[in-house]
Formats: sequence, structure tokens, C-alpha cells
Amino acid sequence: MPHAPHVSESLPPVLLHDLPARAAVLWPAQRALTLNDQHVNYRDLQAQVSALAGGLLALGLCPGDRVAVFLDKRTEAVVASFAAPAAGGVLVPVNPLLKPAQVAHILQDSGAQVLVTSASRLVQLGAALAGCSGLRHVVVCDGVAEGGSFGFKEHAWADLLQAPAASLPARLESDVAAIFYTSGSTGLPKGVVLSHRNLVAGAISVAGYLNNHASDTLLAALPLSFDAGFSQLTTAFLVGARVVLLNYLLPRDVLQAMAKEQVTGLTAVPPLYMQLAALDWPAEATRSLRYWANTGGRMPGATLKRLRECAPDASPFLMYGLTEAFRSSYLPPAEVDRRPDSMGRAIPNVDIRVLRDDGSECEADEPGELVHRGPLVALGYWNRPDETALRFRPLPPALVNGREGLAAAEMAVFSGDTVRRDADGFLYFVGRRDEMIKTSGYRVSPTEVEEAVHASGLVREVLAVGVAHETLGQVIHVAAVAVDAADTAALLAHCRAQLPGYMVPTAVHWSQEPLPRNPNGKLDRPRWKAERERSQHSPHSEGPT
Repeated sequence: MPHAPHVSESLPPVLLHDLPARAAVLWPAQRALTLNDQHVNYRDLQAQVSALAGGLLALGLCPGDRVAVFLDKRTEAVVASFAAPAAGGVLVPVNPLLKPAQVAHILQDSGAQVLVTSASRLVQLGAALAGCSGLRHVVVCDGVAEGGSFGFKEHAWADLLQAPAASLPARLESDVAAIFYTSGSTGLPKGVVLSHRNLVAGAISVAGYLNNHASDTLLAALPLSFDAGFSQLTTAFLVGARVVLLNYLLPRDVLQAMAKEQVTGLTAVPPLYMQLAALDWPAEATRSLRYWANTGGRMPGATLKRLRECAPDASPFLMYGLTEAFRSSYLPPAEVDRRPDSMGRAIPNVDIRVLRDDGSECEADEPGELVHRGPLVALGYWNRPDETALRFRPLPPALVNGREGLAAAEMAVFSGDTVRRDADGFLYFVGRRDEMIKTSGYRVSPTEVEEAVHASGLVREVLAVGVAHETLGQVIHVAAVAVDAADTAALLAHCRAQLPGYMVPTAVHWSQEPLPRNPNGKLDRPRWKAERERSQHSPHSEGPT
């Protein structure tokens, strides 16, 4: 077995793979993972991580080589996610919901040399792998490897675990640990490059304000390819908690898992919470629930109210983050009643600024761009220097706080999100700059329109978009899923009572199916808009109804 890093209770984790290694020393018999009725303790988890790291080194993996993991949530996916950086490689998690062409793009773009997947998924990918010229090895985690095609070799997972012992390469916290690909709703996915420091510092900060501990059971409902989904692993392994891996088909499966496993912490995105809020929650689902956390978008007020009714003893944590900096802010539960629409203040060890276009700081309640500084800021975009330079850059000279004498400036990430900060320092999301609707000379946040529509109580899901208009620039259309019967007149009457005239939707498109989501589960405005435009230009379709 390869040499394991030396860890002790007095030494904090530094590298990503230190997290399970340290947990195996401190809590060897504690359950680390649960999948269905199978459990893996930290001792056995670390043994598999070490063994697979040795197997990857036996394949000739070099420091910095990319290792893609295309699996559903299962023990092998977790093992590979930590074995890859332990062997000196770079983890590239691939969302299991992606189609072959999308997977091939990520493999090509990242230059992945190794792919870890299942036999059925390998068959699914098929000829899409033909263009992945850099791919040298495919590790099949179930079944028997069948040779290889398209220039790569296939290897059985069990064979790699039997590789001879090897010493792990030395790595630094500043080295690249992972590349997380964004959802790509406005173009091809791009990789956000994260260091060991980014991921470990994020785990320490989040576990701190969530007060995670070894008695926690966290439900991994989000994809592990999503930064907030992967965070369930890192925060749990930091403190010796248990992670329940869930590949759910229906929202009710989430509630059933919460009841069966007595989950203490749930993190999800607003679309899933909207679906959960529409269900009746069994008492067993909340008996042990200590907190639930929201990320990936603003939580509608009606959904927040309903969730608090479903889980009255659980603390709600409303969070904001971006893949380029993992997590930026959270609203303490004690503030939820007073500021239910706030995304809180900066998380520990993070500096958040709200800046004008000229780089100066905004006044209280003045909208500006959220800029994030600190150890969670990613290294940039993979193979995209121009986009990296645009998004990752130093703070303006007036804000460097004594760093002006240094040769190299510290990089901050300019989020592209418009927010405002109130007089007490609490942040409020206004909208994505590239999604703002420009109508009648006004800039309108689609999230503000969506919040008003949700408040009607007539819809389960809603998204708002701007549609080109000859005289007004754009008009506002909304797509919605009704709670009961679709009632356009009642919905628009509610909007007229709650919103200024220029913000009232001019059209409502009712859908009997859930609204489109990107692979991370967020509602996908660009995709809905593109699908609507295609349907309008099709001679065989009348468009959304």
C-alpha cells in the first residue's frame, strides 16, 4: 500500500486527501459513508483511497495529470475523488446526468489522462470518446475490463487496488487539486481550477459556522460534481461525520432517506426545496434534523415559510456562493425572521466587497458587483487566460489595505452578480449581470419578479426572462408550474398589485412538466428561453403554453 501522509489530531489538514487520512486516525471505526444499506468506516475508506492511489501511480500517473470521475454517487466515486489528488493528480468530477457529448467535451477540455467510470456508463459514452486523444486509461469500477478502444486501455478497479505499494508524491496546498466544470447554460462548460488550499479552507470555514461534528449525518443530495455537493464530503471528513449518498429519482426519496438515516444536515438548491415544500413531511424526517442549508440561488419567501413549518426545530442557513470561490456568505438562523430575503454576511475567513464599475465601494443599499477576496478564491479558469484575467484580478489600489508594497497582487474574484449591502452590513442578491432584463429604460432583476410571482401562492416553480420587444427593448415573460389549475388572470392581478407596471409580466407560459434545470439542479433560464425560441420557429409547434 502507498505511504500514507502523517496525520495527527494536533495537525490540521492541509491537502484535500488529508481529510479522509486524518479522519481514519481520529475516528477509524466511525461510519464515513452510507449507500442504501451498506456502510464504510473511515479506516476502510482510507485503505481504499491509499490502494487506488497506488494503482493510479502504477498506471504512470504524473503530478498534475487529470483524473475524471464519471459515476453516480457511490463509494467508488468518493474513493477516486480523494485517491486522484493523493496520487498527485487533479480530480475532474463529471456530473452523472451529462450526455456523452458533454462528457467528451469535459474530457477533451481538461485533457484528462484517466477516466474512472462504470461498465454501463462506458458503453453509454461509446464513440463520443473517439475524440478524447489525451485519454490513456479507463478504470471500470464494476465488471471486468474488456481491453480498450479509441487508443486507451481499460483496467478493472479491483486490479488497481492490488497494485504494489508506492510512495505518494509531495504536494503543496497551492497545487491544483481539482477542476470543477460550470454548468455551461450560456455556452460550453468551463473548468474552475481549485487548489488544495481552496477546498480545505472552504471545509474549515463552512463546518465552523454550521457547527458540524462527528455525530452529524449529512445527506449528499446534490451532485458531487457541484461544489456544494462535494462540500458534503469535505466538511464531513473534516469532523468525522457520516455522509449518506443518495441518488434520488423523486423528491419524496429525499424525505424517505432523511427519515431512514436520521439526517442531521441537509444542503440543497431552491428548485429541490420548492419540490420538497409541496410534500407532506413525515415526522421521522425531521426528528434528528439540526439544520438545512440553501445554496445556488435565492430562496422564495413562500418556500422558506413552508420549510420552516415542515421542520420547525431545524435551523435554516441561507447561503450564497459561486464555483469560483465556493462559498461567500451565509445568513445566521437568528437573522432569518428579520431578514428573510438576505444572503447574510461574509463567511469566516472571507472578505466581501460591493463595488461600482469604477472600482469604488458602494454606499449602503446601492447595487454593485460582489467581489470576493480570501483563501477560497479559485486559481482561475482552465485553459482560458482571457476569461481568467477578466474575472480574477486584484482589488483596486485604494482597497489593497497595505499590500501595495508587494511584488505580486492578491487576486480577488469579480462575481458578475449584482448585490446590495444594507446599513447593517447584510447582503441582498439583485441579479446576474448577464441575466438582467432591460425594459422601458429600467433594469429589472428576474429574481425579484420570480419572488413576487411565488408570493401569489399560485405556482410551484417559476422563472422570468426578458424577451426582445421593438419599442420597449425587452418585455418580461414568466414560465410557471401551477399549484392547482393555471390561472393567468389571477397571477397577473397579483403581480399588478405587488409590482410597478414595468415589472409586471406581459405573458405567462404554463407548463405541466417541471421547468428545465441545469445539471446542478438550478432552474435554467437560458435553456428555457432557447427552447421557446426554437419552438416558435418550428412549423410543427405552437410554442410553450
